[in-house]
Amino acid sequence: MEKVVKPRTRPGKRFLENREPKLIENDKRTLFIRGANANNNVLQALKDFAALKKPNAVFFNRKNEMKPIEDSSKLEFFCQKNDASLFMFGSHNKKRPNNLVAGRMFDHHILDMFELGMEDFQPLKDFKTAKIAYSTKPMLLFTEGFEGTPELQRIKNFFIDFFRGPIVEYVNLQGLEHLIAFSVVNNKILLRSYRVTVNKSSSKTHGVELEEIGPHMNFVIRRTKLASEDLFKRACKKPKELKPKKKKNIQKDVFGSTHGRVHMERQDYNRLQTRKLKGLKKRKSEIMEQTKNEPNVKKMKMEESH
Repeated sequence: MEKVVKPRTRPGKRFLENREPKLIENDKRTLFIRGANANNNVLQALKDFAALKKPNAVFFNRKNEMKPIEDSSKLEFFCQKNDASLFMFGSHNKKRPNNLVAGRMFDHHILDMFELGMEDFQPLKDFKTAKIAYSTKPMLLFTEGFEGTPELQRIKNFFIDFFRGPIVEYVNLQGLEHLIAFSVVNNKILLRSYRVTVNKSSSKTHGVELEEIGPHMNFVIRRTKLASEDLFKRACKKPKELKPKKKKNIQKDVFGSTHGRVHMERQDYNRLQTRKLKGLKKRKSEIMEQTKNEPNVKKMKMEESH
């Protein structure tokens, strides 16, 4: 049984209320943990990822002895204490060199966990180029190959969750200056980070150039710990209050335009009033026939009433 913490002060009460479930959740925080035997490459990789995730990043610079794949209780405690739903743990040993364990939480428990081996690593500081502004929302590009296996599908979903940042309604085109590309080559996941520059031209379409800024690395999937389909669906479930209410006879097309359908009663076009033009005037013969038929109709109604 989990211990129920009751606040004793008003600030403590506000602190606990801020951690309670909400209809619109806060931006996801990421916890970066340094292992007891992490080398310089692993430590630098953790710092580079933390720089991309700022300000929603918490970095543990002290050495922590743990094995997340075998026992995740200590990791779950750290994530719950720091209100972090994403995590990344770095370690290094002879059996698994340059090891990164990344994953996410649901209801303070492990949802997905991926053990990735890092190869061909080049940190941010090795690229002598202009860097991206602080807390820039990146664009994500995934090439073909991530739909091959369930592990690749789930790791693609994890990277989208890891790098997507805050949800925005409007996008400034000048702010689209960071691109993170993922590709699958020979069962390895290649991660590349680019700076996007737009060059003005006389034509309507401008030229776009990509300049690699780091970090640069390749991942080898070593071990995974995936959630079941039922648990994953429950984690992705949206509250009923946030689902848009359906309106009758109103639809939206692919481009977001709203189309409505109006239902009207059947009309008698013979009695429709039009413009009084000479060509549309009734002839005397038509008027005579119409007046002859009207008394017959009245007689029929009188007989039915009797």
